[in-house]
Amino acid sequence: MGSPSRWNRFVESAVRTPDAVESTAHRTRPAEEPFRTGTKVQGRPIRETVRRAVAENVRGKPKTLAVDGPRRRTDVRLAPAALLVWGAAIAGVWLTPDALLVLSCGLLVLAGLLLGKAVRSAVPRSFLITAALAVLLAVSTAAHSAVSSSQRNHGPFADAVRDGESVVAVLEVTGPPRAVSPVGQSGATGRWAVPAEAAEVTTGGQLLRTHADIVVMGGSGWGAVAAGQRLRTTGKLKPADPGQTEAGILAASSAPGLLSGGSLGWQEGPGQLRSRYVAAASFLEHDPAGLLPGMVTGDTSALDEGLNGAMQSVGMTHLTAVSGANCSLVLGALLLLARSLHLPRVPAAAVALSGLGLFVLLVGPDASVLRAALMGSVALASLAGGRTGRGLSFLCLAVIGLLLFDPGLGTSFGFLLSVLATLGIIVLGQRLVDLAPVWMPRWAAAAFAVPLSAQLLCGPVIVLLQPQFSTYSLVANIAAAPLVAPVTLLGTAAVPLTVLAPWAATVLIAVAGVFCGGVAGTARFMAALPGSSLPWPEGGFGVMTMVALSVLTLAMVLLALRPRMAADLLLGLHGRFERLLEKAEGLRWPAWPRSPYRGPPRGLEPRCERTLGREFEGDARNGSGTAD
Repeated sequence: MGSPSRWNRFVESAVRTPDAVESTAHRTRPAEEPFRTGTKVQGRPIRETVRRAVAENVRGKPKTLAVDGPRRRTDVRLAPAALLVWGAAIAGVWLTPDALLVLSCGLLVLAGLLLGKAVRSAVPRSFLITAALAVLLAVSTAAHSAVSSSQRNHGPFADAVRDGESVVAVLEVTGPPRAVSPVGQSGATGRWAVPAEAAEVTTGGQLLRTHADIVVMGGSGWGAVAAGQRLRTTGKLKPADPGQTEAGILAASSAPGLLSGGSLGWQEGPGQLRSRYVAAASFLEHDPAGLLPGMVTGDTSALDEGLNGAMQSVGMTHLTAVSGANCSLVLGALLLLARSLHLPRVPAAAVALSGLGLFVLLVGPDASVLRAALMGSVALASLAGGRTGRGLSFLCLAVIGLLLFDPGLGTSFGFLLSVLATLGIIVLGQRLVDLAPVWMPRWAAAAFAVPLSAQLLCGPVIVLLQPQFSTYSLVANIAAAPLVAPVTLLGTAAVPLTVLAPWAATVLIAVAGVFCGGVAGTARFMAALPGSSLPWPEGGFGVMTMVALSVLTLAMVLLALRPRMAADLLLGLHGRFERLLEKAEGLRWPAWPRSPYRGPPRGLEPRCERTLGREFEGDARNGSGTAD
């Protein structure tokens, strides 16, 4: 039997547990083999031994002087599948149904070719099978996108949108209203954008029954609607912007009329609970009263405009968008509570998942919340099965599952930012913690590494949405990090108590409000500093410059924390570049064809050359020439 392929060896090293890797490394290493650093075990200096023991003790690692096993590789097998599924989701928003049909057929043919090649090969090729499964997942996403694309491009409702018909619509609200500022009037909230699903549309005496997703643009009366309500209104249909997942835009010409019924009535209860929570926090000071509901439930209706602007200036608006950090805190707290009651691992996981589901229902199934909840569920299921340390695999599974469920998330900037933030924490966060000096505690290193790693990857996308540079973003997020956990845990615990025990909810809200006031004070203080928000170039040039700044920042951090490692890395890159140049010199490049031009004909040389030539010959005959 032949030796396994490189891909099989990579898969084997990726799925092997750390204990197995370490035991295999100890078993296969001969007794006389030196250390990786070139120093033998017996010949290690005492000073080096003591230094390593102290470093391991400070960093919280096991106090062992044994040879460390090989570092576990990052499992990237699901990354191609996630990228293909994401690409198919983006294509589904922009392409027509016919183009999506052609794309799906082409991907099916490619998957068949990959599977056929894998079956015909003598040795099973896991890479080919993995690639074929990734292509099949992309086909599923493209097929799902084709249904929505057909609804946007074909049918009576699509014709009414293209013609700009005036309609009477019965719709169901699917999300919270969002304030829209008119052009040139920042801060004005006279218009509201409300996501909804059209159920019945009457135009020209014809009744159309549909399930198309639309956006309603209305006046001040639309700011009080809640998700799950069934409404009646009148207005004019308009086509949505290219690349949007909605089938059209309804410019409402009348106030919403509330109807009974609705298939989304289950969202009315959480909406009323969020409104009750906002009222329960109104006794706090002005800033905490508006910020606390935003940090706990995502309701920013009472948030002060000045505080919102300050948080935008210092890059802290993610605190009012319930996402990964909130779900992780809630999930971890529930898991610790269940384990403290001596519940087994599987029942404790079930309790934590149930609590996470209630939390998602409370804050609303937003894209970032669903991503964080799904990723937490996969990680918790892996933890219950004894398989940990697969952060990138969990993220890829979350991306694939969400895009298969809703391909429209592929063009959502909020979804992209949440994925990039998680990817930065997974890929860069742990490495930055490991690079911290030995005297720095791990919690302090994590408090610095987590916001930095997330900001490095999210920065290039943020400048597309808001072309500015938040100078004190990293410092502000580090200062506010210790205050976020008490606000989230105490504030979330107070939400159900607003109905069950209002007096207990008041106590928890008062304590959480103190920490929330610290967050608001940090945002206002940092925003008041000079140069807190600097202008940045827009478009592609701004993205490239932010990417360059992120790379430069990462290099400066590496140079400051580990200068010797940075020097070794620079010398290694220099050596590779030299070897590349040597290989380029050794290649036989095709000879350039000689030009047929052989110079000017005899007697037609430049006049200055002929004159100089005659003068030099005359001087040589007269003996006045100088010999070189």
